[in-house]
Amino acid sequence: MSEKTAITPATHTAPPAKFSHGVRKGNILQVAGQVGFLPAVEGQAPTPAGPTLREQTLQTLANVKAVLEEGGASWDDVMMMRVYLTDTAHFAEMNEIYNAYFAEQDLKAPSSARTTVYVGLPAGLLIEIDALAVLG
Repeated sequence: MSEKTAITPATHTAPPAKFSHGVRKGNILQVAGQVGFLPAVEGQAPTPAGPTLREQTLQTLANVKAVLEEGGASWDDVMMMRVYLTDTAHFAEMNEIYNAYFAEQDLKAPSSARTTVYVGLPAGLLIEIDALAVLG
């Protein structure tokens, strides 16, 4: 049986609780919910990419991608993504940003499945995304 390996890219701070940014076991990689924090700066608290949905969505996707790559995966390996929004009014704008982002990713495989739900997040955060990838 293969071991579980915690995945934490250099761009990420330690999680605020006892969990990993990603966990890989065999050919399965689960990316924990990522938010739109800028890359970590030692000694500084995490900082959102900006106040807008666009800024936070693009940074959130970059953060998910960083965990995927650190775990040996790419967007083509992603089977399922879950998007968590704080405001139902953001759904259409998020889809536009999401679609444009993935149109630029040169995917070889079909797009992943996706679910979108509405949640509460810490003040100032508008979006969170997690992903499940199967490698090979």
